[in-house]
Amino acid sequence: MAKILIVYHSQTGNTEKMAHAVAEGARGIEGVDVILKKAADATLDDLLTADGFALGTPENFGYMSGMVKDFFDRTFYGAQEKVFRKPFVVFISAGNDGTGALRAIERIALGYKFKTVCNPVIAKGAITEEIISQCHELGATIAGGCQMGIY
Repeated sequence: MAKILIVYHSQTGNTEKMAHAVAEGARGIEGVDVILKKAADATLDDLLTADGFALGTPENFGYMSGMVKDFFDRTFYGAQEKVFRKPFVVFISAGNDGTGALRAIERIALGYKFKTVCNPVIAKGAITEEIISQCHELGATIAGGCQMGIY
């Protein structure tokens, strides 16, 4: 059984809506266990035991949220050399364009040596049905790939 970890932070509820859509998409794949956690509650063990990892953040001042950065800070050294090429996807709720947050996350992901397996979903403004659909597809993509062993 593949295990997908979804870690997110949300202040306004937008990123949380996206996280739940990613989780729903992942749960739609048979034989997949989905762990949905707020960044403050996610642990190194959660990361190490997951087969795939989805990360969601609001864009704060052109950067990821502080809670998501805190998750990275708390898990980085313990995860080194243990998450090599772990499948990874990103979703962002952006007040601007999301590129600053994405760049920061991608740079950190290089340090972990995660394997990005799908383009990010970036919501610019309101969370529309189209964004929810894209998040659902993002979850199904990482879960399906992990379940089939192609990542």
